[in-house]
Amino acid sequence: MSRLAAASLAGTAIEFYDFFVYGTAAALVLGPLFFPTFSPLAGTLAAFGTFGVGFVARPLGSVVFGHLGDRRGRRPVLVASLLLTGASTVAVGCLPSYGTIGVAAPVLLLVLRFLQGLGLGGEWGGAVLLTAEHAPAGRRALWSSFPQVGPAVGFVLANGVMLALSAALSDAEFARWGWRVPFWAAGALALAGLWLRSSLAESPRFLEIDDHARVPLVEVVRHHGRLVLLTAGALAAGYAVFYAVTTWSLAYATERLGVSRTVMLTCVMAAVSVKGALTPLMALFGDRFGRRPMCLTGCAACALWMFPMVALLATGEPLLMFLGILGALLAFVTMFAVIAAYLPELYEARVRCTGAAVGYNLGGVLGGALTPIVATALAEHGGRVPWGVGAYLTGVALLSLGCFALLPETRPLPMPAGEPATG
Repeated sequence: MSRLAAASLAGTAIEFYDFFVYGTAAALVLGPLFFPTFSPLAGTLAAFGTFGVGFVARPLGSVVFGHLGDRRGRRPVLVASLLLTGASTVAVGCLPSYGTIGVAAPVLLLVLRFLQGLGLGGEWGGAVLLTAEHAPAGRRALWSSFPQVGPAVGFVLANGVMLALSAALSDAEFARWGWRVPFWAAGALALAGLWLRSSLAESPRFLEIDDHARVPLVEVVRHHGRLVLLTAGALAAGYAVFYAVTTWSLAYATERLGVSRTVMLTCVMAAVSVKGALTPLMALFGDRFGRRPMCLTGCAACALWMFPMVALLATGEPLLMFLGILGALLAFVTMFAVIAAYLPELYEARVRCTGAAVGYNLGGVLGGALTPIVATALAEHGGRVPWGVGAYLTGVALLSLGCFALLPETRPLPMPAGEPATG
């Protein structure tokens, strides 16, 4: 389990590095480079629009790779998704800007971002299921939480590279070539991930299945459609909160408040590091007290913290901004630490890769794709304190709270091969 958890963590860290490095670049530099004819606000919104395309592609990726995972096994998903995400990320780093190839630049950027999202849509389901289906029932949330630490590692790695380049280069050098370096580094990371995953064994749960679903998506829609919609709505708050504090806040603080890139990246990275370190602890609580209570607690905390968070961000003071972001991420991790165990337990094994991944990634569309765009627009038309952003995030959190309330608990029931473990 230790070797499997480490390989899953490393793989998700690499794939989310690819995804997050784009989000940071969208907040800091992609607008002027690929949408120079727009106003600064419109350029940022357009860059966030391409960022959102990655989320729209993720459910499609979960369908494509989920079909592969339910028909051929969880392990092939990990290899194929990593190759696709890594190759498209390197290609973004090689893409000429608008000034060189004109309108083809933003069009190609959109296509590559779509491919990134397609690959990441398959990654989560494969990595999480391979770990969850190997894990003993009493510690499933703990072991499954290690792939969930991967996004935090990937975020810190992506932003650490951006921070180092931002501090070492002038603004002109960073805009000319410095922003491309993190994208190029994705190639080496992808090769390392493939090497780590080459020796992983197939899931024992998958090997137990005698009758594989012919078209997993059809079975998911027919028999688990309500469950998919509820899980998507439930997870929307976590995505909205995470991308509000890790993507929108970067653009808001640097463009509206005049906070330096270095200071803001440091604040966000420090908070995400704490979040990553606490993920296994919160998962242990999930094994002890249940998945649903942790999710309900985290959602309620998100709803209560959004107005204080935007007030702290609006001060422009690094320590206060850090506290605002940290509070939001602590609420986030309370629910998302157990999601990697909770979602697979809700679905029967023959469609688990498709069902869990589609629900997870639809939540990303609802919460992650729209939040940077909506928050940027609301902040632009608000005063010094973007209360509209707080109201929007609170509303999403309340929606998710209602969805979690309608989902069943799954702990401490085992995860059978043939039936969903609802209780």
